[in-house]
Amino acid sequence: MMPLFGDRLALAAQSVGAPVAVGLDPHLDRLPVEFAARFAGLTGREARAAAGAAIGDFCEVVLDGLVGTVAAVKPQSAFFEQLGAPGFAALERVCAMARDRGLLVILDAKRGDIASTAAAYGRAALDPDGPFAADALTVSPWMGMDTLDPLLGYCRTQGRGLFVLVRTTNPGSGLFQRHGEPSGAVCVAHEIARVNAEGLTGDSGLGSVGAVVGAQVASEAPGLRSLMPAAWFLVPGVGSQGGGMDDALAGCRGDGLGALPVASRSVIFGDQRSGEGLSEAVHRRAVALSRQAAKAIAAGCAKN
Repeated sequence: MMPLFGDRLALAAQSVGAPVAVGLDPHLDRLPVEFAARFAGLTGREARAAAGAAIGDFCEVVLDGLVGTVAAVKPQSAFFEQLGAPGFAALERVCAMARDRGLLVILDAKRGDIASTAAAYGRAALDPDGPFAADALTVSPWMGMDTLDPLLGYCRTQGRGLFVLVRTTNPGSGLFQRHGEPSGAVCVAHEIARVNAEGLTGDSGLGSVGAVVGAQVASEAPGLRSLMPAAWFLVPGVGSQGGGMDDALAGCRGDGLGALPVASRSVIFGDQRSGEGLSEAVHRRAVALSRQAAKAIAAGCAKN
């Protein structure tokens, strides 16, 4: 049986020196010119086909730059899905390329449904024989925690993981999610702790079921950590979205594990020095991200 996801992510973070991940968000309007030129002026199916191939090739170069620098990548499904079949083909290719390079794949699709529909999402996203075969999937619990039931089998038998939306950073999220009794976030946090305690916590003390807790709600992260001691926190919002590394690590454990900050645009786009190739630029920015996290942990931001 494959090791539990919490342990797999802990090992990956330790192997690169810091718990960090990079989001693969291939915005069509931000692609470098050599990729964007392939679909410029095209329309309809022709444009979608050319754009799908372009974002797949772009992500391949990005992945080459990320090897050995980050624990995981987080492809954002929407940027691929918008292109229809060519986009889905590109996403399948990107997930396979990331695995081939030794990177864990967290598919950011925020699925949330029940029964047979959830089971179908699981086969697509998490099944080793499925098209994406991701290591983990982001999921929405807001229809009820039974939306997780068809997916937990992959956690138990295939070493897969889930990241449950607990405290996101969009302006309207606080209506349902704000930390403090009573709140939806607290209810979901209790359920995550319960599920991890039922055989899904590994030797690292970290579980297969994690929580999405944005960097912009750092003040709530320690309280949520106390409710979910075994959960990995997936922490978007670092870099271009304005979140700082200290904020991103506010919910991690005293050993520096337990929180996985994610930067996307600031790493895969960002500045590019004269004479520097895209892969080299991505590598440089990813190394800087990892060092920033390691420095913040060493300085004592991890106090939980």
